Amino acid sequence: MTVTVSADRLARIAALDYDYASQPKLALAACNLCGATEFVALAHRDRYGYPAQAHACRRCGLVFLNPRMTAEAYGRFYDGIYRPLVSAFHGRLIDAHTIQDEQLHYAAERAEFIRPFIAEPDGRTLLDIGGSTGVVAHHFAHEFELDATLIDPAPLEVEQAGRLGIETITGLVEEHDFGSRRFDVVIICQTVDHLLDIAGTLARVRRLLSDKGLLFIDIVDFRAAYLRNWSVEDAVKIDHPYYLTEPTMAAYLRSSGFEVLRSDYAADHLHVSYVCRPAAAGQDAMPSATSVEELLREVRLVQNTSRT
Repeated sequence: MTVTVSADRLARIAALDYDYASQPKLALAACNLCGATEFVALAHRDRYGYPAQAHACRRCGLVFLNPRMTAEAYGRFYDGIYRPLVSAFHGRLIDAHTIQDEQLHYAAERAEFIRPFIAEPDGRTLLDIGGSTGVVAHHFAHEFELDATLIDPAPLEVEQAGRLGIETITGLVEEHDFGSRRFDVVIICQTVDHLLDIAGTLARVRRLLSDKGLLFIDIVDFRAAYLRNWSVEDAVKIDHPYYLTEPTMAAYLRSSGFEVLRSDYAADHLHVSYVCRPAAAGQDAMPSATSVEELLREVRLVQNTSRT
């Protein structure tokens, strides 16, 4: 389906004068999930109109930007363009101040989801990866008596988190050295799609978790996203290097050494949440060939039909 972007939206995005095409990029030769090297292109632009290609792995069905911006380019992106770009897309101000009410509602909702597993944790430390303004980490810390640490690449949002009395780290979790530190609870809230190395991050989280620790993570379900507007391009955006489905997220968790204790479809019909504990890595972790073929067939159907 060809989606017509409104002239006003295009003008707002153009006014940012962000030259995505000239940003340094890295071509990915192997799938981050299964290591395969055969991909198929699903999209050649993103929802903002930038020339971003989304590829799918033919073996496991993982979808990702390829090429994608380098870590340094993403660092600059989050430092200055990310929130203005999202604001331009939606036509309203979305920044470190305006998002906090929404984040507080999200925090309260997700705290109830995880409460049965965290009511009496063996330890008292929390790491929030991609924790933005700290509203979620602060709420979890208060509800469950946890000492919170937050890491996020956006300086203005980290500054807001620091005002809540949370220990903060400005940077990418893929690059930060935590030394010998271990955490009893790790939360990755509406962030995994933004990571540059999901497999590496989850392996690292597995090492950072204490023996009886808990992981909370949620995804934007790629299938729900492209079916919502019947458009693959509208589901792709340069701030999301990866696009996850239930089969690929389950594969990531199993292969990284996590057991899913509970999963949940969010009220927005877009996000899927998981609470997990450490386990042995699964040997048959990858999605089935049938599920991959079904995904690619459905994407092709969406690309070649119009909603009436």
